[in-house]
Amino acid sequence: MGASVEGRFLLLSDVAAELNVSDSQVYHMVRSGELPAIKIGGRGQWRVERAKLEEYIQGKYAETAVWVRENPMSEREPD
Repeated sequence: MGASVEGRFLLLSDVAAELNVSDSQVYHMVRSGELPAIKIGGRGQWRVERAKLEEYIQGKYAETAVWVRENPMSEREPD
């Protein structure tokens, strides 16, 4: 059996599945510039490069780490 080859570009629906969010959330991320993407073809279909998605995810990990440091969980006061 041949090994499956992952494509360079993903459909917005593929990105949504990867991130476990809705297609409309991904569309908003792309249209707002939060997630880099390109429009191709006569109908202007959106594509996200796999490497850009990975960079986006790593950036979100970094943002989350900063947020966690700046918003520590308060310990419960003893009864």
